Amino acid sequence: MQKNILLVGGSHGIGFEIAKALQDQFTIYVASRTNDELGNLEVNYISFDATTDTFEDSELPNELHGFVYCPGSINLKPFKMLSIDTFKEDMELNFFSLVKVVKTVMPKMADGSSMVFFSTVAVATGMPFHTSVAAAKGAIEGFAKSLAAEYSPKVRVNTIAPSLVDTTLAKRLLNNDRKRELMNERHPLKRVGEAKDIANLACFLLKEDSSWVTGQSIGIDGGISTLNVN
Repeated sequence: MQKNILLVGGSHGIGFEIAKALQDQFTIYVASRTNDELGNLEVNYISFDATTDTFEDSELPNELHGFVYCPGSINLKPFKMLSIDTFKEDMELNFFSLVKVVKTVMPKMADGSSMVFFSTVAVATGMPFHTSVAAAKGAIEGFAKSLAAEYSPKVRVNTIAPSLVDTTLAKRLLNNDRKRELMNERHPLKRVGEAKDIANLACFLLKEDSSWVTGQSIGIDGGISTLNVN
């Protein structure tokens, strides 16, 4: 029996790369607002906005063996320029929408299944202008570890904490050669991440190869969180 994986927000960027890599090995369900780039992939598309929608039972299979939640934000501003409403909005998109979806899909998670969430390098490594997004992603890391403990050994739950990745979400940070050069130089490996870099780790966490990995927040960040080579 082929196993089922649900990707929320899998129509572009990291989620798209995960779907592309796993489509031949699993039955993939992609729930997202758009499906513009999914035409050449063997996936089942569900029109879905994580901030407003809920799943109908008929849209999902009876059993899920993998679940990935991709929606997020990069809201980088000085603390003095961030309103309380901005903090609430970032928390709503990154954390509460995730909790809502997990509430829906958890009863469908099979024995030995895997959940993968996304954090940021700025949770473990304090960075200026990251107060709002780091707070929201920090909530995800704490949630994931508690969930992993509560549902062990049935469901594994892990978090990936990337540095800057060249996706649509980060386009304003990489929209000219000078910005890209500066961002490349900040990382010991002298480049920002590619969506496929992060997708490779997510695929590993979804497969049986990672069957002894749970409750972890794994940094994949070009060395920026642990190395000082500048």
